[in-house]
Amino acid sequence: MRNNFCVIMAGGVGTRFWPMSRSSRPKQFIDILGSGETLIQQTVRRFKAVCPVENIYIVTNEIYKDLVLTQIPELKPEQVLSEPSRRNTAPCIAYAVYKIESINPNANIVVAPSDHIILREDIFTEVITSGLKAVKDNDWLLTLGITPSRPDTGYGYIQHNEESSYENDKRIYKVKTFTEKPNLEIAKSFLQSGDFLWNSGIFIWSVKSIMLGLAEHIPDINDLFKEGEGIYNTPGEKDFIQRIYTMCRSISIDYGVMEKADNVYVLSSDFGWSDLGTWGSLYDIRSKDKNGNSVVGKNVMLYDTKNCVINIPKDKLVVLEGLDDYIVVEDDSILLICRKTEEQQIRQFVNDVMVEKGEKFV
Repeated sequence: MRNNFCVIMAGGVGTRFWPMSRSSRPKQFIDILGSGETLIQQTVRRFKAVCPVENIYIVTNEIYKDLVLTQIPELKPEQVLSEPSRRNTAPCIAYAVYKIESINPNANIVVAPSDHIILREDIFTEVITSGLKAVKDNDWLLTLGITPSRPDTGYGYIQHNEESSYENDKRIYKVKTFTEKPNLEIAKSFLQSGDFLWNSGIFIWSVKSIMLGLAEHIPDINDLFKEGEGIYNTPGEKDFIQRIYTMCRSISIDYGVMEKADNVYVLSSDFGWSDLGTWGSLYDIRSKDKNGNSVVGKNVMLYDTKNCVINIPKDKLVVLEGLDDYIVVEDDSILLICRKTEEQQIRQFVNDVMVEKGEKFV
């Protein structure tokens, strides 16, 4: 396990979970399920089963570094990589890869977001372990694909070859195409074909394979981080990162590398995954009462109310009557009431609040 490393990406703002998710405390730092653990705490705990805690690195915006260390106290400060600005996932991953390579050039790395839900953690651990073994033995850029349960238009899709590419794990296939969020008709055809998976945004690769991929497909970004060889894990690292991020373009690892490389493979998985992107996705996975309401809050009284997702502070008494298919969320002097079918407007609400009411509410 000493060559197994984990990189957790925790720089997002989580606007769609406003008002619980705020710029000062995004959703990855919130116990959004009411389980007693924040999302990032759950993510770190899961990865302790596949690599030593000293091999876990978290990449986040520099304003959240103290929050990470408070919530994950077993991490050393040098295990939290601070980005001075948001540049999407390719620079984030390049930074972590070069830092890890300077410590262990034989490392095999799993990269994952900090805010996903995994309901079947034992299966998840087995899948990650198998994937790490596969990339140790093969020059592959491996991604986890999720067996789709419905024609969802909110996820990207991965099409794979019909025959498995790996004797040791028949769930691994060579990737044929990536497709961004399709419309409903196309999503239905993907499900019927049987060779499409949801793109989970979880990656597994060796340091050597991903460094070759970065150099070949996004050389401008790779060259910036390559300049830091000999600087990573020294006192000069922070100033170096501050300097190169101003020159670094914003691009995702999917678009920059995965969609262009010819050594991309997918491990077909089913471990109760959700990327938890919206209040609606949270409603889908949470338990519900006999009227279809998903409630967090000890003092919520409901009358003729159904199919709602409700998050209320535990000491607040709330009485709701006559609602159907609504989001009702209160947090820190902000109350949001919105039809579930209109939740895509929450980002617009946040923009309007910023303009009309100021930063303190976002």
